[in-house]
Amino acid sequence: MDPVVARIAELVPPPAPPRPRDWKAVEAELGTPLPEDYKQLVDLYGGGVFDEVVWLLEPGCPVEDHDLLAVTREREEVLPGLWAIGEPKPAGLTEDGTRLLPWAYVEDGGQYLYWLAGPGRAPEEWTVTINEGRGPGWEGHAVSCARFLLSFMTGEIRSEILPGPPGQSHVFDANTDILR
Repeated sequence: MDPVVARIAELVPPPAPPRPRDWKAVEAELGTPLPEDYKQLVDLYGGGVFDEVVWLLEPGCPVEDHDLLAVTREREEVLPGLWAIGEPKPAGLTEDGTRLLPWAYVEDGGQYLYWLAGPGRAPEEWTVTINEGRGPGWEGHAVSCARFLLSFMTGEIRSEILPGPPGQSHVFDANTDILR
């Protein structure tokens, strides 16, 4: 297990094991492999929300707003339209073949957390980019999704866009418990 994912599991004990994922099918639909730390998080927790802030998207969630594939399709339709009317693109998206892939979001604020995925970069090299959701702001963090999640929960990373750091105790609410 990725050591960062293991540290998250120490801070926030995972719920009962989620349903298995067909990662090859998910990656084929997305047209790219996904980072191992993300797949380990989903295999360990399933989809759901950490500290009532960061909602981890999962492939195959029956509620489209929480489904990795559905949200990816929706974001790939919405973002080009915003850029066409003059909204700024995030730094790093200028290289041909670079794309944003959502992996989490904040429900109340509309912020999305993306991987900045580029050609010639392995998924383990992808970094986190956050969009403020209801505005044009972007924020980049040169870490993996699991490292970002752990660092956000522990207060090591501060974000100008996300609500501000969770408390000392941490919780995870699984989609299977809250989406009925």
